[in-house]
Amino acid sequence: MKRAIQQDTLEALVSDQVLRELRAVRVDGGWSLQGRLSTSWRPVRSRREPIRIWRSLTALERFCTSVGIKQLTVEL
Repeated sequence: MKRAIQQDTLEALVSDQVLRELRAVRVDGGWSLQGRLSTSWRPVRSRREPIRIWRSLTALERFCTSVGIKQLTVEL
């Protein structure tokens, strides 16, 4: 599996404006958040899960707002 972005690191990357491109991608069981670092898309992971999955797009939007993400692309 490719490298993932830790959820704690995501906040720092967003606040420093290093991570500007983010997308929500539909996966089994809900939605995954991916950030573009250089030329590759990397999923966001939590401490317990290799890929963090939100059950609804509304829940993902609430998380993005709390972290400070202002723009998000949704891929159906």
